[in-house]
Amino acid sequence: MILETLVASTHETLARRKVVEPIEALRERLPEARDPLPLIPRLKRPGVGIIAEIKRASPSRGTLNSTLEPSDLAPAYARAGAVAISVLTEASRFGGSLADLRAARAALDAAGLDCPLLRKDFIVDAYQLLEARLNGADATLLIVAALDAAELAQLYAQALDLGLTPLVEVHDGRELEVALPLNPILVGVNNRDLRTFEVDLNTSLRLRPLIPPTCAMLAESGVHAPEQMRQLAEAGVDAALIGEALVTAGDPAARLAELLEAGR
Repeated sequence: MILETLVASTHETLARRKVVEPIEALRERLPEARDPLPLIPRLKRPGVGIIAEIKRASPSRGTLNSTLEPSDLAPAYARAGAVAISVLTEASRFGGSLADLRAARAALDAAGLDCPLLRKDFIVDAYQLLEARLNGADATLLIVAALDAAELAQLYAQALDLGLTPLVEVHDGRELEVALPLNPILVGVNNRDLRTFEVDLNTSLRLRPLIPPTCAMLAESGVHAPEQMRQLAEAGVDAALIGEALVTAGDPAARLAELLEAGR
């Protein structure tokens, strides 16, 4: 299964990074890190917001945009109205890196744009949360399918302690039942099954009524058309995470603005 392979690869690369820079060294650098930007208030604005993704490739589609520059794309997304920006930092299948996260943050800061950044990766260890903070992230992804309940709860609490907004990702009702006891502030429903890579927008629509209104809800994967944004708005979804439809567009910022308008 692709998910298990990606998680195993994450553990392997993480072990090598810990040798180069132990977790204690990361903790010592924390005072240097900027304060994280709040994400939830941006997601609770009227209409369906968009977290725009910086992504070069995916396991299901292969190369999407090998020439994209995070330093150009991040400010373009922010100016077009993105409520936040997701940066893929997984290297083996997505072509991302922490350097992409740093480049996006530096470009946003240089442009005077206060737009939260989400580190999108397979987070399995507190080490990665520290990396996220030190490289400019404001939020981080926690995938229920990649963690057991104890690991999920521990990483969720550690993310909050670091000032990061945890995005708890689920794929079905069973995983949502695992997530809800955390009283999560943000739940993402991934319409793509990470085991089969089939996409079904109805997954978000079906699970929306089961998510408390106090919790922000994000629809992930498979959103590419204005009609889908209108469906999400009618269902009361707070935001959509959109990557492929943007990075493969001739003008990603214009495409983002078009989809945002449809979700108002």
